[in-house]
Amino acid sequence: MGRITVRKPVLRLSTAGVRGRRPDTLAVEEPLEIRVGGRPLTITMRTPGDDFDLVAGFLAAEGIIAGEGDLAGMRYCADAHEQNTLDVVLAPGVRPPDRLLERAFTTTSACGVCGKASIEALRADRPYDVSGDGVELTPAVLAALPDRLREAQRVFDRTGGLHAAGLFDAAGGLLAVREDVGRHNAVDKVVGWALREGLLPLTGHVLMVSGRASFELTQKAMLAGIPVLAAVSAPSSLAVDLADDAGMTLVGFLRGESMNVYTGAHRVVV
Repeated sequence: MGRITVRKPVLRLSTAGVRGRRPDTLAVEEPLEIRVGGRPLTITMRTPGDDFDLVAGFLAAEGIIAGEGDLAGMRYCADAHEQNTLDVVLAPGVRPPDRLLERAFTTTSACGVCGKASIEALRADRPYDVSGDGVELTPAVLAALPDRLREAQRVFDRTGGLHAAGLFDAAGGLLAVREDVGRHNAVDKVVGWALREGLLPLTGHVLMVSGRASFELTQKAMLAGIPVLAAVSAPSSLAVDLADDAGMTLVGFLRGESMNVYTGAHRVVV
């Protein structure tokens, strides 16, 4: 695994003048080329670490795999520089990705799954129905999630520059947390971990993210069978539309003791 942090010199200033030079710890951002059966599929910019989880979650979000049984293996390519190329072997009978999915561009750390353009197009791609998930949570459980996620962010403490995604049960217990420079990568890593553990669909679980709730994060949660998505910041309008259409509970501005429940309020029991 490559480095997840690096030290760089910085000139620290204030309005009173120069305060001095010192090294600063930064989160590493490097490309990861994803291959399937030796054929390049895409390149994504990510923080090294938990790459197998990242790739498994990415392939699940693209509809290429549905569970751990669809993966025969993953390995770093021997000729790759610093483990930045990962090749996936699909299980026998699993259809390889269509050539139309092959991306001749780099997915930046700010960009999620860009191939799905509308909610209408997503309706046919839902492997799990989350609308009937009967999980219930109290506001107190939800309010405790941001602090629990923050406490588990080991690399953030050193850099201040990583997003995080955490998977919780209905009682607020933390099952997994992943960090990355990209919000979508952090979620892919969590979903990929769950897929490799044979936990999909994630019925009765909550996905907590450290930033805003975007359309692509809502999509990834929906495709993993997660009924509740919570974020410390605002959702986008399309994220709310997708969550409402899918029957998900979407919580935003989850800070302190307050929160906004945008969809699926029946799961939040006061």
